[in-house]
Amino acid sequence: MSEPAYAEAVSAHYTAGDLGEKILAGLRDLGKDPDTLQVDDLTQIDQFHWNGAEATRALMGRAALESGMRVLDVGGGLGGSARLIAHEAGCSVTVLDLSEEFCRVGAMLTARVGLADRVTFQHGSALDMPFPDSAFDRVWMQHASMNIAAKERLFREVSRVLRPGGWLAMHEMMAGPVQPIHFPVPWAPDASISSLSSSADIQTLLTEIGFREVAWVDEREAALASMAEAAAAAPGQSGAVAPPLGVQLVIGPRIVEMLRNTGRNFREDRLTMVQAVFARG
Repeated sequence: MSEPAYAEAVSAHYTAGDLGEKILAGLRDLGKDPDTLQVDDLTQIDQFHWNGAEATRALMGRAALESGMRVLDVGGGLGGSARLIAHEAGCSVTVLDLSEEFCRVGAMLTARVGLADRVTFQHGSALDMPFPDSAFDRVWMQHASMNIAAKERLFREVSRVLRPGGWLAMHEMMAGPVQPIHFPVPWAPDASISSLSSSADIQTLLTEIGFREVAWVDEREAALASMAEAAAAAPGQSGAVAPPLGVQLVIGPRIVEMLRNTGRNFREDRLTMVQAVFARG
């Protein structure tokens, strides 16, 4: 698949077409007024990664964020992590995402929680970031790299836009020792837009580019526990129904099968998950 076709396929996977309307309707179903929203009101839909806001806050601590820092959220989707970072750490955050709909809806939600002055959205590719050199104090990635095949280009761009001494903070899925994984999974219906690397390969690549490891935390056991809870609560399981703001608004009804496969991939050592921090030399 050509690079433009790959990018288009990834964007299409995350495009619902009417996501903004669905989210506003879901908020009303929950008794929330879309005109008086708080950051936490959006947690069910905008923390689109395993362990949700808890994982975001854990990575915030590891990233040693400080008020006034410039943060780039690569593949930041609807901006859930970006809004939490801006709200709780006082940072200025730019979200870069391949999905035009995510950027548009994310900007709408950000304005509704009163953070448009601290969180902005840029539609574009992580392989050709539209930012000058050394523009950011931190680069943030949560569940973004598994849709990016050109890992070396990705991390060289990360290095370029980080200031010297700046940090890369990641919460990412990695390939386990047993391959291939079972599809579909939340980030890909099949192997065509899934690109996982092993932990060892990512650590080696980042070191070769010039990063220094600050922290590397294996989250596999924690992921297994959270996935068991998610599977039990998934729509169609033991009478469970889809929450008004669940990720099915983005992914659709196959989310149940995707969650089941993700848990199976972890149990069979086909997937693992890490939180990591690297400093640019």
